[in-house]
Amino acid sequence: MKDEKPVRAKSAEPQPEPHLDTSADSDEPAFSWLTPAAKGSSTASGSSASPAGSAPPAASATEDGPAPASSTVDGESPRQGAGAPSAAARSSAVAMGAGTAPAHRDGSLQPESRADRKAAEAAAEGPGEDSSPVFKEPLPTSALQVRPPEEEVERRNAQRESAANAKPVAPRVMQVLLAIFFPLVLLILAVRAVTSPLFLWVEYNRPGFPGDGYGFSTDDRMTYGSYAVDYLSNWSGPRYLGDLVHRGGDKLFKDGEVSHMADVKLVILSTFGAGLLLVLFSIIAILYLRKRSTGGVRRGLFAGSIITLVTILGLGTLAVLGWQQFFTEFHRIFFADGSWTFSLDDTLIRLFPGQFWIDAGLVIAGLVLLAALVTLVLTWPTRRRRGLAKDRAAAPAAGTE
Repeated sequence: MKDEKPVRAKSAEPQPEPHLDTSADSDEPAFSWLTPAAKGSSTASGSSASPAGSAPPAASATEDGPAPASSTVDGESPRQGAGAPSAAARSSAVAMGAGTAPAHRDGSLQPESRADRKAAEAAAEGPGEDSSPVFKEPLPTSALQVRPPEEEVERRNAQRESAANAKPVAPRVMQVLLAIFFPLVLLILAVRAVTSPLFLWVEYNRPGFPGDGYGFSTDDRMTYGSYAVDYLSNWSGPRYLGDLVHRGGDKLFKDGEVSHMADVKLVILSTFGAGLLLVLFSIIAILYLRKRSTGGVRRGLFAGSIITLVTILGLGTLAVLGWQQFFTEFHRIFFADGSWTFSLDDTLIRLFPGQFWIDAGLVIAGLVLLAALVTLVLTWPTRRRRGLAKDRAAAPAAGTE
């Protein structure tokens, strides 16, 4: 083995060069505190440790026998003590400083890092009885490998399919509300058309309308009747009718008539206000369904037209079977008993006889029925409106691809 001289700092005395031959090195530790304690020895409380300058024991006992004593090489005796390293330590330090791996006693190279030394020792020992066995889990516990029972899988699949096929609740609610609001809006609009001066003029001038037996001409009826109709739709007080007088100076309407007209006005204005809110809600429902539900507006109006037809046919049947009973029950719903009955010579009866209310009921029913029929025809679920034509046209195209 080629001797290598380490670079040392210049000093007054020349330092001896270390001997690099490790064939005669022993296993003796370089320092005394590295010497293992003898088996079975115990320290007393008064005993003291060896001084730092004392020499280490000459030899250490091993299982194979006493270790060989250190010998001099080339006439030099090895330094022993706290600051004198052994020849093996010096050779290892020189080898590491030179960039080479330290060698074992048998001549094999020692790995440079701790991980390499561990891997080399494990490879040298090999699998044996003392080596720890490799841990292997008997059952995989990963979420990707463990599969739930078949019943649970089927249940989850069924829930997933039902959730995918279920339609949102909000569009259905909007369709139902639109179907309910539609007949009410049509009825209120028809009532508004009847409570107008135009209907009065048509009614007073139509052939067959009964005349007034107490002296009102058609012009008188049109004038006084317009006052009564205007009062129902404006914000004036009861004096609007209470201050009207005949040509002779008498009051045109009695106090009971004015009080009843005030009650009618309250019902009419409340109905018109509710109709305005229903129109706003219907517009909101239509705008929502146009964005969120394809065909939702058509289905809502179609259902509403059917409800309207059924309602009008039912009320019309009741009116035809007994108009007087129907008229009486209608007034009992909105007005107190005795507040809406008058004599034949009162102004309200002379302006609005029984035939007037029959004609008004027919006009209201006719307007609502006509609007419902037109809506029913326009929203009838044909193939084209339901999108079946597009689906059938797309199916052959997908088959040819």
